[in-house]
Amino acid sequence: MKNTSWLALSIAALLAWSPEADARPRPAGGSSMKKFEANKTFGLGLELGEPTGLIGKWFLSSSGALDFGLGYIYGHYYAGDGIHLYADYLWHPFSFVSAEAFELPFYFGVGGRFWDFDYRYGCDRNGRNCIVDDGASAIGVRAPVGISFDFNKIPLDAFVQFAPTLDFYRDYYDRNGDRRRFHLGVDFSIGARFWFN
Repeated sequence: MKNTSWLALSIAALLAWSPEADARPRPAGGSSMKKFEANKTFGLGLELGEPTGLIGKWFLSSSGALDFGLGYIYGHYYAGDGIHLYADYLWHPFSFVSAEAFELPFYFGVGGRFWDFDYRYGCDRNGRNCIVDDGASAIGVRAPVGISFDFNKIPLDAFVQFAPTLDFYRDYYDRNGDRRRFHLGVDFSIGARFWFN
């Protein structure tokens, strides 16, 4: 699954078959550091990084949203490749920039993830002759923090985010064959969404 072209084709097909949508106008305000107010409700898109996959976001209030995704993590820095599913609640307290064409809201949140992955341990320096090539899973607590580039006049946004995550493992052993029960790491991703309303 190293090839993500199927994800790009899925997004292109989704956009081609979607009804035309416009972003609603926002209330007039100052040019910077103002309270953020969403002018969109539900969007789907693509995320690249950790993880890579399909994502969605649903604003439940003017500044609070449910963020979710289904994807894949490739060769993660402390484990292996695997399917990744997450859901977060995000707060958008203010915008760094509030211009006629776009908003630049800051957001943070809390959520959880499930990650099912393959890994190898007990390998030589070349990554061969491994003792075990096995599968494991983790349940994690995420705390995403990011910035969104949210267009005012077209139904698109883009984002960049960091997500500190505390994972609790099931059946995972490190390269030395020692059992690992948890790990604190930071995932990084960028993405974009098309908003349907």
